[in-house]
Amino acid sequence: MGMFVLIPGAGGAAWYWHRVVPELNARGHEAVAVELPSADESAGLPEYTDAVVAAIGDHDDVVLVAQSMGGFTAPMVCARAQVDLLVLVNAMIPLPGETPGQWWDNTGSSAARVAAAEAGGYSPEFDLSTYFLHDVPAEVAAANAAHDRPEAGAAFSQPCGIERWPDVTTRVLAAAGDRFFPPEFQRRVARDRLGINADEVPGGHLVALSHPIDLVDRLIEYLR
Repeated sequence: MGMFVLIPGAGGAAWYWHRVVPELNARGHEAVAVELPSADESAGLPEYTDAVVAAIGDHDDVVLVAQSMGGFTAPMVCARAQVDLLVLVNAMIPLPGETPGQWWDNTGSSAARVAAAEAGGYSPEFDLSTYFLHDVPAEVAAANAAHDRPEAGAAFSQPCGIERWPDVTTRVLAAAGDRFFPPEFQRRVARDRLGINADEVPGGHLVALSHPIDLVDRLIEYLR
């Protein structure tokens, strides 16, 4: 059985994983979703890393799962804690020393998003409903409003504090319906930056809210 430690994306709300944690528990695994101090302008990537390292504690057999912007925190955690497997879910994959603010232009993220929108027939203008909530059940999307909060600006200007990608088995998981980070874009970044192929799961950018069972199935498959 594994110990799953779950890092949320921008906004840092552990609630993002509230449909995944009980499903992992029901299958006999431990799981903890980390609440990040993302609304605190005095906090940033080092503080996010501290919070995740504290959640890991002295646990063995750790599977670290990072969503979206959590991809910047995850390798910093792996440099400080014992992690057996790292899974990046619709995640930003940083280069050593790169900041989240630089990542968008460095990867061509915005151009990829707009191109996918034009090909898919939906608006290239960003809004939460179109890009984050389009496949989330209505009752879950409504509850999300109580937990949605802005990411403070501090973290966007802080570098990913690693010298190289950690020596931890890494998997990249791209949701087939992700409109924010289109799957082909994610596959390209994974190949270019990590030299690995991304796997695919149903769902959009907030896959833990829209397709938690499919996501857990894949996480456990990786563990095996």
